[in-house]
Amino acid sequence: MQVNTSRMPVLFVPHGGGPMPLLNDVNHQELCTFLTSVTASIPTPTAIVLITAHWEESVVTLSSSPNPAILYDYYGFPPQAYQLTYPAAGEPELAAQIANMLNEKGIAARLDSNRAFDHGTFVPLKLMYPEADIPVVQMSLINRLDPNAHIAIGEALAPLRDQGVLIVGSGMSFHNMRAFFSSDPTVQSRSAEFDYWLTQTLTASASTAEAKAALIYWEMAPEARFSHPREEHLLPLHVCFGAGSCDSSQALRNFNGILLNTLISGYIWQ
Repeated sequence: MQVNTSRMPVLFVPHGGGPMPLLNDVNHQELCTFLTSVTASIPTPTAIVLITAHWEESVVTLSSSPNPAILYDYYGFPPQAYQLTYPAAGEPELAAQIANMLNEKGIAARLDSNRAFDHGTFVPLKLMYPEADIPVVQMSLINRLDPNAHIAIGEALAPLRDQGVLIVGSGMSFHNMRAFFSSDPTVQSRSAEFDYWLTQTLTASASTAEAKAALIYWEMAPEARFSHPREEHLLPLHVCFGAGSCDSSQALRNFNGILLNTLISGYIWQ
């Protein structure tokens, strides 16, 4: 593994709808522009750890295949959606190291040598790092969807930043499938209320403790359950917060755009 002595940032990126960012979908143009440019100012990582919204297990699970396959975990798209590739290598040694780091913090973790890259992983990374020349370890959520537990996972991952590892949370700041395709004129304004709360929490809280408490009790935020009827697309952000705020640094919102008539955001912890 190459040596990278830079302290890496932490990224939370919206990954869009299924494979649509890779199919030239007009609704995803803003998001694609962001994903293709977001890594320009980031030092080249030694490896990427990506927490995907599309993998849930009873304990934290890490992909440990040296050559992960592709999982087309969507349906109803044109044939080219099932021919997409992302031939990045895995990093079994890093996966094992992370499992040990989590175990040392009392967080159960295991390896999965068969897990393929799902679209929460290969879709954004194909735009962010199209050469697929950086090893990737994919990480699951815990299926009980406890926000505090996911922040703790991120806190345990934080030392990886000093090893040149880029931690990426791949989800959506807003994820309500019915709202995406609704003609209700209030959808955008309702999504904006949650987006404003989330951005203020991450970028303008008085302290890390205040932000952490707000994220643990995120269901109390304006339009919280409208924005996330189920929170699996939000929780990769909680992991990012844990990893990124360990030194009390606030996040910056590095993307804000419209997707299917809703407001979505991306964030970076420097």
